[in-house]
Parts: sequence; C-alpha cells; structure tokens
Amino acid sequence: MGIVAGLDSSSEFTRIVVCDADTGAVLRQGHAPHPAGPEGGAPSDVDPQVWLLSLGEAAAGGLLEGVQAIGVSAQAHALVPLDGQGATVRPAMTGNDKRAQATAADLVDTLGGRQAWAEAVGCVPRAGQPVTKLRWLAKHEPESAHRTTALLQAHDWLVWQLLGRPARRTTDRGGASGTGYWSAATGAYRPELVELALGHTAALPEVIGPSDTAGTTPEGLLISAGTGETMAAAFGLGVRQGDAVVSLGASGSVMGVHHEALADSDGMITSLADATGMHLPVVHTQNAVRALRGTADMLSTDLEGLSDLALKSTPGAHGLVLLPYLEGERTPSLPHTAGTLSGLRRESMKPEHLARASFEGMLCSLADALGVLRGRGVEVRRVFLLGAAAELPAVQAVAPALFGAQVVVVQPADYAAIGAARQAAWALGVSQGTLDPQSPPAWQGAAAQVLDPGEELPVGQAVRQQYAAVRDQVHPQAFGAAHLG
Repeated sequence: MGIVAGLDSSSEFTRIVVCDADTGAVLRQGHAPHPAGPEGGAPSDVDPQVWLLSLGEAAAGGLLEGVQAIGVSAQAHALVPLDGQGATVRPAMTGNDKRAQATAADLVDTLGGRQAWAEAVGCVPRAGQPVTKLRWLAKHEPESAHRTTALLQAHDWLVWQLLGRPARRTTDRGGASGTGYWSAATGAYRPELVELALGHTAALPEVIGPSDTAGTTPEGLLISAGTGETMAAAFGLGVRQGDAVVSLGASGSVMGVHHEALADSDGMITSLADATGMHLPVVHTQNAVRALRGTADMLSTDLEGLSDLALKSTPGAHGLVLLPYLEGERTPSLPHTAGTLSGLRRESMKPEHLARASFEGMLCSLADALGVLRGRGVEVRRVFLLGAAAELPAVQAVAPALFGAQVVVVQPADYAAIGAARQAAWALGVSQGTLDPQSPPAWQGAAAQVLDPGEELPVGQAVRQQYAAVRDQVHPQAFGAAHLG
C-alpha cells in the first residue's frame, strides 16, 4: 500500500515514525525538543509556531521521503484561540496549564452541578480542559476572549497548517471528546457550553470519522483526521474491548475500552472517544509512582532498591497497609486528605515490609480505579502496564494478582506516533479502496512480556481485602457501592 508517517507533538517533544503501511514495521524515526518553560518543564503558554519548527527539525534529512500519508497526534487539551483572520489571539494554553482550577468549580456551579455536566458531555470540567480555559480567558483576559472567533486544539491546528490553512478546519471524535463541549454519547457539539464559558459563540472544527481524510497538501500528501495523544497511543498499542491500560507516572490513570460512553456525576470517570469508533472511559489517580519515590526516600534507596527490598517481604507486608493518598486523591475524591500507614507492629517495622506495602498500596489504589470501570460494566480481561515503573520486578510480581487479570508489560516505543501512523495508513487504504472504512489495518501488536495471576489470585484477593478494610475504616465515604466492581 505504501509508506506512512505518524507525528506526535507532545508537551516536550515532536516524535516522527515512518512505517510500512501494510505491516506497521517502523522504517525510520526522528525527534526534536520543544522549548522548555521558565522552570525547566513544559510551559503553560506556547506560541504554536514552535510546534511547526520542531516538526521541521524532526523531519530533517529526508525523513519523510516517499511518505504518502501523515497522521498527527498531539498533547491533549491544548487550546489554540483564533481570530477572524485565523491568527492566534494569544499563545496556546497547553494541557498542563493549571491556572483554571478555580474557574472549573465556577463552571460546574453555573450549569447546575456535576450531574448536569456528566449528562451534557460525559465529564465534569477540570482545570486542563479547553472549556475551563475559555472561562479563564473570559475572566482574566476579556480582550483576548472578545477577539476569539474560532477554537482549535493542538492536533487540529497542526493538521490545518500542514494543509495550508484551508477554509475547512477539522478535528476527530477523540480530540473533541476532551474539550468539555462535545458529547461522546451523542456525537454532537454543545455550542451553548462554549457561550457559557467564553461569553459568546465561536466556530468549532468539523468532527470527521476515524478513517476519514482531513485533506491533501498541495504536494499530494494525504493528511488523516489526527487525534489526541491518549487515543493515538491506544490505537498504536492495539487495545480492544476487554483490555485496560494502566499508566504508571507520578500520578496514575486507568483506561478501558467500551462500546458506549459512560456518564459519571461523581466525576470519577472521564468519558473519551477513541480513534476507531469505540469509547475510552478513563479514571485518574493523583498518586502512583510518587508513593514509591516517597517510600524510597524514607528508606534511603532508589526505586530499584525499593523493589529488591519489597521482594524480601511476603504478600500483605506482615499486615502493613499504605493508603498512598500523599497529595490528596482524585479516585476516591479526597482532595484534602493525606496518606495513611496502618498495621504497625513490632514485627512489621522493617524496611522490606514498608517497601512491600508501598507497592501493594499503589497497585491496590489503581485496582480500585479498575473497580470503578468494572462497576460500570467495562470488561477487563487484560491490563497493559505502561511507564518506566512497569519494569520493576516488584510491580510485575504483584500486579497480576491484585488486578485479577493478565498483565501485559509492553516494550518502550513511541506508541502515540505509531497510532498516528496507523491512522494515516487507514485513511490511505480507504482512499485507495483497499481498506474498509470500519476496519483499521491489522498491524502487528506491541512487543510485550505477558504475566498471568495463576495460583496467586487468591493471595491477591486477600491483600486487596486487607487494603480495603483499612481504606473503608479511614475513609468510610470514599466509595459508594456502585463504584467498585
């Protein structure tokens, strides 16, 4: 069929993979950094032109030679406000921007509460979402808000630029589902929510289908719909119904694959659309690897040393239980709480038991998040485990029994860029008449290590019961019966 490329413009890097369109084999790769913020991390405000400059750098040296189609993924929730001539009104507000935390609560109240938002768009507004950024603009930069006549996200803007800024602007259902003004359940915008946040209406990009083409460049290069990083990574991994993805960063997330959108008035579930026509319900936790790092600091070791210590203990850590709510928690919703260490006895006061309790606490917290999805009917038979901490022996030893499912530890790769390339191959195949618009190309799955719970499943259940007993004693209202499957 040809050669395709996937471009992923994250908060810190542009990564490009060039792939065989039939098999998905990676032929070439390139990457380039984005400018850092004032404190070294990703900035909150970015001139989107730097994304194009980084793309040019990553593609230098003929990387895209012979490519017939490009797919674009980009950081979620980055808002690009445009004026009537298509110029940016102000720098793009990136996905990691936390300035709108207060306006998120304001928006929730203005519409009539969490239930109203969940029913309208499948999620309760959070600081990073475009709808909340619009409210912040209206309150803090009214002149910029007044000049804003059109709204794009990062991948929408990049696709539009690659196509030469045509009159038609597009997005995909995955990216649209994170805005706070498009409903994954109905597949339609709620423009009145834009007006509620911004103070007036604004032009929104056309939502095109997963295998549709956004357009063709003057040079004849096909550009596919594009999508957000989360959706592209899921597509690159090849997850399907029955799979869940657990991401181990400083904080954690659990994402399932489901046949319908899920509305959750408690705000635990964010209902996203994926890049294939399915749905990706996501549950976030505030504390994951940060709990391990905190424990490692207490024991004057690193994560690898903490893992070695944990494996010298036994399941249940001699009754020691760590509730890892160190920075407050999102699931369960306990924003002002702190972590709890319970079960201290003379025999449990050893470094290896504390180390074990930190791993079990982190993974039990994520298992609670999985339980929220299972409690809403999301099937979970297999769990993809992502992040550097997934390589730790203690995580691999404990996770399958606690999750009650087969665990797949995938090899590190640029899965968002691979997913974008797979989308490009799909659109190219449909345009050539060689692929069905409903069936994406069957690329080879990610290389992975597969771990089964086996005979450890009852042990894992006992550890989870011990954890739940402490959790429910300390925070009796943390979970309703409907939220844990």
